[in-house]
Amino acid sequence: MDLNERTIKEKSIYKGKIIDLTIHDVKLPNGKESKREIVTHPGAVAVIPVTTEGKVILVNQFRKPLEKVIAEIPAGKLEKGEDPLLCAKRELEEETGMLAENWTNVGSFYTSPGFADEIIHLYLADGLTEGKENLDEDEFVERFEVTLDEAERLIETQHIHDAKTVYAIQYLRLQQLKNR
Repeated sequence: MDLNERTIKEKSIYKGKIIDLTIHDVKLPNGKESKREIVTHPGAVAVIPVTTEGKVILVNQFRKPLEKVIAEIPAGKLEKGEDPLLCAKRELEEETGMLAENWTNVGSFYTSPGFADEIIHLYLADGLTEGKENLDEDEFVERFEVTLDEAERLIETQHIHDAKTVYAIQYLRLQQLKNR
């Protein structure tokens, strides 16, 4: 069975600084028609910074859509045509003031494929040294370090409450189990 949907018509609703929104009229596999609301995003990076003591560096940040502060791994939006690794290096230093000697590409994943094309490229960073924090003028974060066990407790209490950070912590736990 062909599961593809073919776009018949596309209408731009909003073009923003971070996202664009379009409405697609589509032909379904059964021949009927439907509408799809699609958010277009340039993509992002996220970094799992691990200290020599094995702690993970997180940042507390207020997230307006949630109306609360949550703990996250450092992350940021890709600029048009930007190499994800270069973006990851920039975001790590901007948000945490740290530089990393070693970078490992963990992989990438879509955040909400039901309505958005945002993809996040995830990197593990270690061999950390102090650099210079350089937050965007509208960005306010608080850096802190946690053990893997502490990070899992933050997931349980929903202080870590975003998918990229949960994914990152579970990745670290899986690596730890593999290396036993």
